[in-house]
Amino acid sequence: MQLPDYDFLPAPLWLITILHLVTLTLHFLAMNFMLGGVLIVLFGRFEDRWSNPTVKKFVVLFPSIMAATVTFGVAPLLFLQVVYPKQVYAASITSAWFWLGISGAAIWSYYFFYGSSFSKTEGPGRRPLYLLLAMLGLVYISVVYSSVFSMAENPELIANLYAANQSGLVLNTDVGSWIFRWAHMVLGALTVGGFFIGLLGKDDEASFAIGRKVFLYGMIAASLFGLFWLFTLGQAMVGLMRTAGIWYLTIGILLAFGSLHFFFKKQFLGAGLMLFVSVLGMVATRHELRLVQLGDKLANLPVRPQWDVFGLFLICFLAAIGVIAWMLKMFIEGEKAAA
Repeated sequence: MQLPDYDFLPAPLWLITILHLVTLTLHFLAMNFMLGGVLIVLFGRFEDRWSNPTVKKFVVLFPSIMAATVTFGVAPLLFLQVVYPKQVYAASITSAWFWLGISGAAIWSYYFFYGSSFSKTEGPGRRPLYLLLAMLGLVYISVVYSSVFSMAENPELIANLYAANQSGLVLNTDVGSWIFRWAHMVLGALTVGGFFIGLLGKDDEASFAIGRKVFLYGMIAASLFGLFWLFTLGQAMVGLMRTAGIWYLTIGILLAFGSLHFFFKKQFLGAGLMLFVSVLGMVATRHELRLVQLGDKLANLPVRPQWDVFGLFLICFLAAIGVIAWMLKMFIEGEKAAA
């Protein structure tokens, strides 16, 4: 029996790349709202925290943003597996039980976000506990993703780890290759969370001050850990310097810090657009780095278009964006009516 041939691309590489970058950027923004938001809600210096209007807005929004995070997260994962199926599959098999635990952790966080959102008590009640448990689920997912995807970029390490231990209980032992990357992502989430705290709390000077502080210092800390991560790349960093990735990185950094100017003046549209393009630039930089680490052999893969599948994806993708935009519109109108 002849096995089917999967060594082809179902669409031109440029189209897959664009869709991957756009969907991953949307996923990161939703995830950052959620993870950064829950960290600030739990540990930010709010007076009368659980009666604060900005905190209440976040608590109500968390379940919907969790749904958006999952929805936008599926597409970039599938696009990555289309291009790098062997590497991603091998890495996920090496860490199989941790990888399978991601679904359980997502359901866990979803459940406790809803528990916090539905809480009817005037005081804190169980909200702090629920949000803390939800945050732990998100941290678990972030650690496993950082470990597995960094492992996928080092096939030789995967082979060595799997040969030594086939239990499926192995994370990336080269911690230095992903711990700074993970810290950079978490601090980036905190930064974006600060932006949304300021946006939703723009009419409350105390809440806006908290968002402004987190946005500024989170961006500085995320940038420092991003530099630490780049310094751990060794020869891959040299390769990145020879690609367009270094320009994406430079533009992303400049736009990120430039957004501070508009944010401090409460010009949120300009700040938000600059922040979005900045995150897109960081995602594009990460893509270029992956090409350097795995070798750019994709151009040799034959293209056998499956336009019906991509057409269906596009319809569902645009419908998802429309539904999420409608939900946010209803939420904002409900807030205005209540006020």
